[in-house]
Amino acid sequence: MINFNYLTDFHLNKEEAYSAWLNIVCSNEGFSIGELNYIFCDDDYLLKINQDYLQHDYLTDIITFDYVEGKTLFGDLYISIDRVKDNANEFNVIFDNELKRVMVHGVLHLMGYSDKSDESIQEMRAKEDEKLKLFHVEQ
Repeated sequence: MINFNYLTDFHLNKEEAYSAWLNIVCSNEGFSIGELNYIFCDDDYLLKINQDYLQHDYLTDIITFDYVEGKTLFGDLYISIDRVKDNANEFNVIFDNELKRVMVHGVLHLMGYSDKSDESIQEMRAKEDEKLKLFHVEQ
């Protein structure tokens, strides 16, 4: 089950399409979804989580709390819509594409992919690109 929660004025169009895509992404990697909670919020909300739970004092686009059990994904994925908008502008990409990238980035973390080294960042980006293509192919 995938739940979409909104703490801002933002709302996904066609939640079903995102759910179907994320299920395909997970099965493509040999995982299933137990429960994923996407919480869309603003910079202030996510900064507070970053400070309180991770002791980091900076803005970020996503924080993922991992409750994975084996090959079944459980997690809470907090996404700052403010950061996604700014990143889309900075990287000169469409907001929807940047949002999908951030959404799948969190799921890839739950699957064990990292972005702590140059090599793992390259692998993460390649996986994100691969999974983004599935949205268009399968929808």
